[in-house]
Amino acid sequence: MNAPERLPVAASPLIAIRASSLAELFDCAHRWEGKHLLGISGPTGGAAQLGTAVHAGTAAFDAARLPGGTPITANDAADAVVDAIQHPERDVDWGDLLKRDAERIALALHTRYCTEVAPKQTYLGVEVTCERLDLPELGIVLTGTNDRVRVTPKGNGITDLKTGKRAVGTNGKAETAKHALQLGVYELLAEHSMGIPIAAPAQVVGMNTGTTPASQRIGTGEVGNARQLLLGQDGEPGYLEQAAQILRSGDFRANPSSFLCSAKYCPRFGSCRHRAR
Repeated sequence: MNAPERLPVAASPLIAIRASSLAELFDCAHRWEGKHLLGISGPTGGAAQLGTAVHAGTAAFDAARLPGGTPITANDAADAVVDAIQHPERDVDWGDLLKRDAERIALALHTRYCTEVAPKQTYLGVEVTCERLDLPELGIVLTGTNDRVRVTPKGNGITDLKTGKRAVGTNGKAETAKHALQLGVYELLAEHSMGIPIAAPAQVVGMNTGTTPASQRIGTGEVGNARQLLLGQDGEPGYLEQAAQILRSGDFRANPSSFLCSAKYCPRFGSCRHRAR
C-alpha cells in the first residue's frame, strides 16, 4: 500500500495509531492525545469488559475450528467468557451494571454467536495480531489486531465483532457507519501481515447487549469502501493524510460536543478546560 505522495517524508519519529482509535482522533483529538500519546488512563467500563468477555469466548470457539484445530463446543468456550468477567486483567468500573448481569448477557450473546453466526463463516485467522505497517511518508505507524479474516465467494475479507446497546439496528442489521475507518485499517493490516489480497467487503457482526433475550439482537452488515476513505480519491486527502496533519501540527483540538465527552469515557474529563462546567 502506497501512502499519498502529497506530504513530505516526516523527520520526526513515527507515531503509532491503533486501528480501533483512528475514529476517536477525529471525534476528539484532545481525548485521543491523552489516552494514546500521554498514556492517561482510567478503569475499564463495565460495558467494555462485557464486550471483552464476548470476544474471548467467541475467539476460543472460532480458533478451535480453524484448519488443523480440534473443534470445541460453545459451552467449552464459555469458560473464557466467565474468566474475563470474574478475573479481568484491568480494573473495571462496573457502574450500574452488576457483574452477574454482565456475565449472563455475555454468555447469552456468546452462545447465540456460536450457534447462529459462526456456522455460516469460514475463517482463515482469529484474533490476528498484525505486523505494524510503517508509513514514513505520513509519519505514522498503523497497528492493530484483526478479530477475524474470512473467506467469501467475493474473496478474502475481514470481520469485526462489535457489542453494545446499539450495535444492531431495529432492521436487524449491524450498525456499520461509525466503524468504517477502523475496518479500513484492518484491511490494510491484514494484507500487509498475511500477504493475501483483501477484496471482499468488510463485515461487522453486531451484538446488542440488552438485558432480555428479545433485546439481544445479533446481525451483520458490510462496508465496501473502507480503504478508500483512508486513502482518498480524486485529489481529496483521505483520513490517513488528515490524521497525519493533526499529528504533525500538534493541534489536538477538543470536542466538548462529543457523545463521549464524560468522565466515563475520557480520562482528561476532570481537568479539561474546553468543556462547560
